[in-house]
Amino acid sequence: MLSHWRHLIFIVIVNIAAADIMKHGIQHYSFGQASRFVFITLITGTGIGLSVSLVASLFVAGLHVLADQRHAMDGHFPLLQIAGGSLVPLIWLIGAAFLLWGVRRLFSIVRWHGPADSIFAAHRLDNEIDVRAGIGSTIAAFISMGGGASVGQYGPLVHFGATIGTYIRQAFGNKTIGTDVFIGCGVAAAIAAGFHAPIAGIVFAHEAVLRHFSFRALTPIAISSITSVWFATAIFGGEPLFALDTVATDLLPMVPILLASGLLFGVIAMLFMLALFKSATIAAKTGFPPLVLALMAAVICGVVAIFVPEILGSGAVEINIIFDGGYALGFLFLLFALKLLATALCIGFGLFGGVFSPAAMIGAAAGGFIGKFMASVGFITVPHLLPVAGFAAVTAAVVGAPISVVLVVFELTQSYEFAVAAMLAAVIATFFTSLVFGHSFFDEQLLRRGIDLSRGRGDLELQSQSISHVVSDDFVALGPDTKTKDAINMLVNAKTSEGYCIGADKKFIGKFALPELLSASRQAALKQHLVTDPVVLNHDASVLQAMEVASNFVGETIPVIHHENGQMVGVVSEADIFDAYLATHSRVHDLEHN
Repeated sequence: MLSHWRHLIFIVIVNIAAADIMKHGIQHYSFGQASRFVFITLITGTGIGLSVSLVASLFVAGLHVLADQRHAMDGHFPLLQIAGGSLVPLIWLIGAAFLLWGVRRLFSIVRWHGPADSIFAAHRLDNEIDVRAGIGSTIAAFISMGGGASVGQYGPLVHFGATIGTYIRQAFGNKTIGTDVFIGCGVAAAIAAGFHAPIAGIVFAHEAVLRHFSFRALTPIAISSITSVWFATAIFGGEPLFALDTVATDLLPMVPILLASGLLFGVIAMLFMLALFKSATIAAKTGFPPLVLALMAAVICGVVAIFVPEILGSGAVEINIIFDGGYALGFLFLLFALKLLATALCIGFGLFGGVFSPAAMIGAAAGGFIGKFMASVGFITVPHLLPVAGFAAVTAAVVGAPISVVLVVFELTQSYEFAVAAMLAAVIATFFTSLVFGHSFFDEQLLRRGIDLSRGRGDLELQSQSISHVVSDDFVALGPDTKTKDAINMLVNAKTSEGYCIGADKKFIGKFALPELLSASRQAALKQHLVTDPVVLNHDASVLQAMEVASNFVGETIPVIHHENGQMVGVVSEADIFDAYLATHSRVHDLEHN
């Protein structure tokens, strides 16, 4: 019955979105133009949804085939059995490390690309994703997961969806819809196909990637998400990723426990993210080439997997076992700790993959441990509730999308009680990590690259715009031996009060002003009346940097100097900088409010 209601919800969402976009379009276009826009929107959403769904489904199906092959090798090669475990994972991981080295060389990839790049691209007005690096990174993630690395599949699929959206826009030259919407369509389709959760896909694209709401974005994203689930279900089947048949009851007594555990889950999420960055820092400090680093991670994880094979892969199977109440108390803690360390090692040392699934398994294991520990000391808890809460809370804090993760729980479990429990823990965990650590793992990745998303699209765009676009060559330039009287005449004729002294090699020497020259001897050399340390801008400065400099500037123009050779490139005025700011603000406003 609930599935029929869910289908009804899909239809309502699409119809409301279509009605709103039509209403919005009629206000600005003729009926024919609005109809054409809606048609393009439908084609765009459907095309991206089908494309991403096909690749995502093949990606997941391929991983299942490789996992079956790894398990089959245990039976075919009994000599590989050792200490009660198997050397097969070690062999596969080493093979994956060599293949990743080949992918790096084939696609000329310096670093792997993931969701952080998708988010950054969606926040730029020239938001084009490096398609080659995106495809290469997706292949790398498939190889890592196929080899058994302790990484997730959804981060790479999200970036692949964004890459496909960008590629389709480039291929067809669609200027009607912004690239950020194409990125959102690809992201929503990837999440929807991976989890069979179309509503979560729609919300995730807006909440985690675009971070703004507009009717022009909602319609194609909703169509893309729903089309993706429909196609994946029709062609590959609709088995849910996580199975939870238990019904949660008596939720009210669990509220204090959920709120308290939410804080603990937030601490765990922060530790996980810190471990990821610490591992990458250690890898960089070693100075080893990527192949050596990947082999180190492969060997360490492969050896540990001989004794605890559950740490390998995305952890979907283990999460289902935890949801069913499996694993003993001590083993849950061991699984939690080893999964955290193994994932940090793999990602930090170059066995590329996502963090969504590992975070979910870490959270589920921590929740399972807390639940069983409380039960062992006499507390009465609702079975399976804390593993689901941990699953949602840690994942939401890591990816910065609490609403989307709660919707994933709701669509997978079809349980209102479990969704509420997940939300209680998730909002506390996310709130804590946002205060202590940052908005998400991806935001922190960008921040460590000098990109602060908290400043908004406007500042990001101004930071990416070079001041060279507003530099003017209309200024008075004189040599150092020019007489003062000649300089005064030049300024008066040019109707300006400032000029610049430049050497024969065009090097900037200083700045002169009319009021100072009027009080000087008319026969004196200009070089005797210069300001040699005026406010200046580097030639590669951004418009945002120019705004910051201009905030403390008094005068007509600011000289722009080439910082390498000292030559004067031109001048900018406060009016030029302000015009650039207004133009950028207008474009950002149109993007976020249309």
